Amino acid sequence: MTPDQYCQQKTSQSGSSFYYSFLFLPPVKRQAITAVYTFCREADDIVDECLDPSTAETKLNWWRGEITNLFANKPSHPVSHALTDALKTFDLHKEYFDEIIDGMQMDLHVTHYQTFNDLLLYCHRAAGVVGLLATEIFGYQNKDTLKFAENLGIAFQLTNIIRDIKEDALRGRVYLPLEDLDKFNVNAEDFQLPNTKDTVKQLIQFQIERAKDYYTKAFKYLPAEDRHKQRSAVIMSSIYKTILTEIEKDDFRIMEHRIKLTPLRKFWIAWKTARREKKHFR
Repeated sequence: MTPDQYCQQKTSQSGSSFYYSFLFLPPVKRQAITAVYTFCREADDIVDECLDPSTAETKLNWWRGEITNLFANKPSHPVSHALTDALKTFDLHKEYFDEIIDGMQMDLHVTHYQTFNDLLLYCHRAAGVVGLLATEIFGYQNKDTLKFAENLGIAFQLTNIIRDIKEDALRGRVYLPLEDLDKFNVNAEDFQLPNTKDTVKQLIQFQIERAKDYYTKAFKYLPAEDRHKQRSAVIMSSIYKTILTEIEKDDFRIMEHRIKLTPLRKFWIAWKTARREKKHFR
């Protein structure tokens, strides 16, 4: 199996919404963003699958060293070899990869966030910088597009946090700011109950509005001249915003079940958005 085949297999098997947006990219860009996504998946899987925090820390530190080796043209992992090709074509900054690892290490050491500003640092590291890497691959002319990417990444991360509240709580992590829980009279233990309390529903509604604000803010920064190049990001936003819509339609019952879109529906949203963007570009 070649490094690119490894990345392609890991991306397609993940079931991620991102996979469907990559399908509409030209081959060189698709190879690069798939390699970046697979790196993120490798780091994230360490945190989610390693039961021993010290083992997870060791593995993340190995990846930090591997990124250093990658930029010294001495890669050893299949993902790093795939990233080597991407580095030859695109301006992918080493500090972005380091920040992604910083974000994963926060998952090992931080289980609660007191304020939204505290959470924003995590969102920046876990998703904002991924957006910046993606923007370098997708291409841009106007620097405002970088602000689009950063804010869109935060919107994606907030969406993930809302969708995965119960799953994360069962792992001992509560990402929603404690100041927000206090505001709505919610306890962290409420996220592990079999039914969604009305106070939790009100809290989730508030969080969804916040996420929507970040989607709106992001698109205010997207210049017309860069929209076509950023169409994969636009596709991703359509899929992710649909998750929020489905949670709303389900009356915010996140304790009862996790909202998921079928692969067919993700592809349909991706195709429909790509078609709309193509017409818009013409």
